[in-house]
Amino acid sequence: QVQLVESGGGLVQAGDSLRLSCAASGRVLTYRRMGWFRQAPGKERDFVSAISWNTGVEYYADSAKGRFTISRDKAKNTVYLQMSSLKSEDTAVYYCAAALLFGRGGATNNGSGYDYWGQGTQVAVSS
Repeated sequence: QVQLVESGGGLVQAGDSLRLSCAASGRVLTYRRMGWFRQAPGKERDFVSAISWNTGVEYYADSAKGRFTISRDKAKNTVYLQMSSLKSEDTAVYYCAAALLFGRGGATNNGSGYDYWGQGTQVAVSS
């Protein structure tokens, strides 16, 4: 099993920045990519960003482009999401997800493409 633990969420004002972290532990496995999704109250879970574990290629939803930056530390099995210029519409529970190299496969921007999920961290942005 793989455990994903998110941290770094909190309550901030519009225009502020936050950095989310997701630490993976458990079985030593090869990841295809790791990603971030978010779910606002009453809405579906949406893709935010992902990063290819080996190549470092980054993927972003349109809502995240130019404001969010994803990165990873392979030695620490940790992925980060640096969020800046936060808006009230960024308020959501943010989930980390891991896709294994030999996992279920699937699209980068679809939750079905990931094998493990964290419990989520709340981000609240006040306007």
